[in-house]
Order: sequence, then C-alpha cells, then structure tokens
Amino acid sequence: MKRTILSLTAAVAALAAVTGVAAVAAPGEGGTKAPAGGSRLPVQRSTLVCPAPSSSEVADTAYTAFAPSGAAAGADTKKGTAQLLPTGTVADSHGNPAGKGGKDAKGKGKGGAADSGGAQTTVPPADSKPVVPLQAAGKPVTARTDSADAPALTGSADGVLAPGWTVQQTTSIAAGAGRGLQGLSCTAPDTQFWFPGVSTAAGRTDYVHLTNPDPVPAVVDLDLRGKDGSLTDSGGGEDITVPPHTTVPVLLSTLTGGSADGAALHVTARSGRIGAAVQAADADTGGDWLPPAADPAPEAVLPGIPADATDVQLVAIAPGDADADLKVQLATPTGLINPAGLDSLHVKSGMTATVDLKDVTKGEPGSLVLTPSDGGSGVPVTAALRVVRGKGDKREMAFIPATRPIEARGTAADNRAKGSTLTLVAPEKGKDAKVKVTASAGSDGGTAATKTYTVRGGTTLAVQPPQPSGLKGSYALTVEPQSGSGPVHAARTLALPQGGLPAFTIQPLPDDRGSVLVPTAGQDLSLLTR
Repeated sequence: MKRTILSLTAAVAALAAVTGVAAVAAPGEGGTKAPAGGSRLPVQRSTLVCPAPSSSEVADTAYTAFAPSGAAAGADTKKGTAQLLPTGTVADSHGNPAGKGGKDAKGKGKGGAADSGGAQTTVPPADSKPVVPLQAAGKPVTARTDSADAPALTGSADGVLAPGWTVQQTTSIAAGAGRGLQGLSCTAPDTQFWFPGVSTAAGRTDYVHLTNPDPVPAVVDLDLRGKDGSLTDSGGGEDITVPPHTTVPVLLSTLTGGSADGAALHVTARSGRIGAAVQAADADTGGDWLPPAADPAPEAVLPGIPADATDVQLVAIAPGDADADLKVQLATPTGLINPAGLDSLHVKSGMTATVDLKDVTKGEPGSLVLTPSDGGSGVPVTAALRVVRGKGDKREMAFIPATRPIEARGTAADNRAKGSTLTLVAPEKGKDAKVKVTASAGSDGGTAATKTYTVRGGTTLAVQPPQPSGLKGSYALTVEPQSGSGPVHAARTLALPQGGLPAFTIQPLPDDRGSVLVPTAGQDLSLLTR
C-alpha cells in the first residue's frame, strides 16, 4: 500500500515559516545548521506580550519598539506592520489566582464579564489605539505612560518588521515597595517557562503575570519549588484559566502556606499559549522584573554581573529525575576562576539550591558559568541570579536569568546617552567570540554606528556600547556573532540613578529567533511503501 506522508518536521517547519513561530527549530535549540538541502528563512510573523508595568501612582513607563534593518535572504519584502494593543485584566482585589475551573460565574461587572472564578474581566474598548506602532526597520519608536492603570499589551509584527521585533518596557518608580528601575524585554508567548529566583519570604511580593495573546482561552498550571521540593498547596496552582486577550496576575504567596526564599516557579500552559514574567518587589531592595530563564540544559551561563555588585544570590534547580553536580566558575575580564569557597554545587532532583555569593565580582564585571562537574552526567539545570547594588537603605536589585547564546542576532532596545553597559561573555576557554555591535539610529534623530569586539574564550567583556552620531532620544543595540566566532552570551545593564539610589535593570540578549530552519519539500515530503 502506498500513501503520502507529511513528516512532523516538515509540517512544523512549514508552519513556522508561514506564521513566524520561531520557537520551532530555533537557534540554539536544534542546532545552528540547516539540514541538508534545507535553508534558514526569516520569520514572517512575530508575537510579543508586555505585562502591566505598575500600579504605582508615582511610576513612569517608557515603551521602545525596534526591528533591525537589513532584509535577509528570503525575507518578506512588504513593508510590514508592528503594534501592540491593550489587554483586559482578570484578578480579584488581592491578585489571587483567577479563572479557576469548576466554579460558577458570579455575574457581570460594569465594563466587563466575570471569569469562571467570579473576578471581573476588563475588556479593552473596540477603539483601543495601538501602542508604539513601528513604521520602519532600523529606527526605534517610543511611547510613555504614567498611568497607574496602564494595561498589559499584546501584539504582532509581520512582513519585514517581524524578524527581530523587540519591545522594551522600562519603568521608573519613585517611591514605595518596588521603587527604582524595572525593565523587561517583552516576551514571546510559549507553553512553558522557568523562573528560578522567585520568593515568598517576608518583605518580598512576587506576582507572575500570565497574558494570553490569542482568541482562545489558555489553561495554566503553576508549580512552585523550593529546597525541599514542591511548595504548592494541593491544587493551588492548577487549572488557572486565562481568557482570550487577557492578563491574570497571580500573587505567588497565595500558592503556598509557608514562606520561602530562593524558590523556582514552573509555568505550564496545558492548553493554548501565554506570555509570562515575574514582577518582584522588596521592602528593602526595590524591585524589578524576573524574565524567564533558558530551558533546562547541562550548562548555564548567566551574563552581566555589574562590577559594583554588593550582594549576589544564585538559585539553581534540577527539574528532572536526577541530581546535578555543577562546577561553578566566574568568567572575569582575565579568565575563569572559582568563587571563593564554591568549587562545586550539588542540586537535588526536583529541588532548588541557593548560594549567597556576596560581592563575588570584587570590583570587576563578571558572568557566572555553570557546567557539569568532572565526571558529571550532564543533568539539565536552569538558574538565575538576584543582584544588588548599593548599601543600607540605598540598595536596588535586578535579576539575571540563565540565557541562551546568540546564534545569529540579539537586540536590546531603550539605550540612553548615559547609563548603558553591554556585557559579552565567551564561556568556553580557547573559543574566542567575535561580534559586531550596531547602535541603531536614535528614536528622535541620529545616525547608526557599528563596532566589532573580540572576547577571549573564558572571559567577560563589559563595554560602554557605541552610540549613534548626533543621538537624540533612545537607541537599540544589535549584537551579531561573526563568522568563526565561538559561543557568546550577552546582557545589557541600564543604570538611571534616582538621587542616591543606584537604580538599574539588566536585560539578557538571547538570540532573537528571527529565523527558522525550513527543510526542502523533497527531504521531508516523501512516499513511504508498506
């Protein structure tokens, strides 16, 4: 019997090429080379999710949208569009889990319908105006808001603006819990996320923001892990419904009966897809966004610890069925060293391990590199750092998650004339990295500039990045490894002091997944005979 079979690889790759779902065969996850006879093509559609920035009355938020210029081979040549629109919100007055299954609706509130747990859904008006609509590649567009009711945003880019579309959300909060600078590169929707470094300890308030960009509901499970395993109360984090085009903020302390520092949150969408990010606020050290960490892997690189960090905390988790034994190294400007008193780290299966690294950088910029211990089995792990700058009541915190390498290109938007630092790390000794860094035109004027850097294998390089000549407004940085380069990871620090407070935020630059591997039809569209 003969029949034509479309292989799963071909079907998924074809879908990726049409819809721009770059998570499929993304750089760094399925190898960087196209299969024989295949090719790498730019995505044709990208989707991003930005959570609600702040409920503070003294917050000011800047949104910066950017798409790199220069059409790659096979790119869509039409002009393209890129814009974000407001979402609705589902939450009770305390931000507790909403949309739990099995409960009857409690009626409708003014301006929106109730979700299945009785909380109100605020539906954005039909005439909602786009936020930061991008008109052309190569030049950022900005918008600002100081509203305490600023909504979450979802949107998409297509055509020539889809590959590498990036939106940065930067919020300055003048006072109160979470004061300081909070920054986040808006995330692409997916079906699972890891957040090592969350906390339910006294003085800390962590919310995970779940945002559904699609026209169908998503159902989400939340699993909170600590040093002794699961922290989630029975059923407490299960079956959270996120309605279409809606965001659900969940206070993590409602998922567990106790307090725990150095925990890890696993977010899984059992149906649909979501964007997710954690907003952390501390009574003593301010607040920031914790972005998702790279998926668990035998090695982890956490780039961009500032030279003047006064306290650094590492949280690692081994989510699988086996314990992990890790070699812990700091990539300094001169080479790889072992932090004092920490040659290795044992992480138990399904549990977190937390280490206080204190002022590990000792006045020099650095990046943390986790690899299997000698003779280790390469158990998958993921990790994040909480980084504090300043002392006493003038302290501010930010987070550095484990970050994928840049395979083709990574971008950080919203860089200012002062305060931006680019950190590049080549984690493998003997494998130097060579990258081209492009500073885009400014949002209000200026001409793009480029510079090439070489990072010696096993070291970290922290630089003041190039700036556009005649800069007005903000600009974007694009990092591109050059031919023959070794692996490279990157992060951008933005420091905007508030009086004596060293307010700052750190954004990793993973690969922007602006392209997908597409096998040829002849390779995967085959006739099989049985």
